[in-house]
Amino acid sequence: MLKKNVETFMGCDAEYKDAAIVLFGAPFDSTTSFRPGTRFASAAIRKESYGLELYSPYQQRELSEFSIFDSGDLELCFGDAKLALAAIEKRAKTILADGKLPFLIGGEHLVTLGSVRAAAKRFADLHILHFDAHADLRDDYLGARLSHACVLRRCQEIVGAGRIYQYGIRSGDKSEFTWGKDRVFTHLFDFDGLRDTLRLLQGKPVYLTVDLDVLDPSVFPGTGTPEPGGVSFDALRSALTEACSCLQIVAADVNELSPHYDASGASTAVACKIVREMLIALGAHRR
Repeated sequence: MLKKNVETFMGCDAEYKDAAIVLFGAPFDSTTSFRPGTRFASAAIRKESYGLELYSPYQQRELSEFSIFDSGDLELCFGDAKLALAAIEKRAKTILADGKLPFLIGGEHLVTLGSVRAAAKRFADLHILHFDAHADLRDDYLGARLSHACVLRRCQEIVGAGRIYQYGIRSGDKSEFTWGKDRVFTHLFDFDGLRDTLRLLQGKPVYLTVDLDVLDPSVFPGTGTPEPGGVSFDALRSALTEACSCLQIVAADVNELSPHYDASGASTAVACKIVREMLIALGAHRR
């Protein structure tokens, strides 16, 4: 049984045995292609979460209504992506084996691969819903096949063609879009048509992965690879709430906050609020 973390995300202080959702942090950013710093995100999100209320006026529910356990951050080897991913997979596997939903807070987006590996071994028909500015479909980045620029390519190799749905994408190498055309559903720029995808995914096990740079930098400057032309906070919040409220989400993550690039703390507050809204929607749906 996992032990309770000393500092938890607000309201996530249930006992492990009682929890339906289990948080864990993956402070890893060793393959970041531009500006590093996401290793500090999970700790910053926990700390700053106490500046927010437990109550969501959007959903008219309170986070404390649900049993959520925060198991803290993994101690990861910064210099070895394979070891880091193995540790993430092991933690997600433990949580899934106990019938709970693992909720990963990164970290760079590569950390998703460890959690997807665990989920795919438990759910043979796993699908992935991906919100991001970047396609992340490169086969390698500067020769490295384990990179946050390649994470969805590695995930596709696990789940197979036609099982990844991307929204908000507005950046990528031409080869990524060419390769992904017949293998991945990619919707550019926004969330138009998302409800059609949600209907397609009904009844299927879904891994939900969120790269916060899907947000416009005017809303979320605290990230390593900011991309102009992103979505608004409310568009992302609404899309995530709807997805978490109607799909069979079996695991989820939120990634790519680099808190020190936004000294105002606004980006961290945005991340906290996104996590809160997702947890409330997930908790209500699992009841």
